[in-house]
Amino acid sequence: MKKSLEEHSSRFDDIAGEYDESQNNTDEYRASVSLVIDHADPDSDDTVADLGTGTGAIALSLADDAGEVVGRDISEGMMEQAREKAAEQGIENVEFGEGRFRDPNVDSADVVVSNFAMHHLSDDEKAEAIDAIAELGPRKFVLGDVMFFGEPNPDEPFYSPEVDDPSTVGHLADALTDAGFALTAVERVHEQVGVLVAERGESE
Repeated sequence: MKKSLEEHSSRFDDIAGEYDESQNNTDEYRASVSLVIDHADPDSDDTVADLGTGTGAIALSLADDAGEVVGRDISEGMMEQAREKAAEQGIENVEFGEGRFRDPNVDSADVVVSNFAMHHLSDDEKAEAIDAIAELGPRKFVLGDVMFFGEPNPDEPFYSPEVDDPSTVGHLADALTDAGFALTAVERVHEQVGVLVAERGESE
């Protein structure tokens, strides 16, 4: 991680009010959100954990189909935006609270999702995060993020090298496999944006 959790939290607190508008102006981000939601596909009694939930776009979109959704983030400012949106939309089965990838503050989950958040972690930290996610016992983990399908190109607009640390698809696939998941879908949105779907049997 190129900046501390506190630095990341403060940065996102500062931009919370404008985050939705700034993120939603790229086709690639919108495509990633849509794919994560489609692949998550929770059952009506499922608990879904959305890690790095931000302003809750994915958590709130999944609420109608899930039994319960828990959104976790390090930025209180972002989660305040999420809570306001939930209240405005009358969504009552979503709860937002502090949590991080390697310590999600969630007891268990049937489905775990994350979009455009894990790239702030180093490769080793991502592997630790995926291990922590596996310990929640999900049958499915859907990850949308900045990731490299080819050679990294810092001139692309999807990440800032001074604060972000995206991984290759290969590294993420290896970390998922090591944690007991099977990679069941790879969606390439852009050379630097993708969605990975990882699943495992109920007995694992």
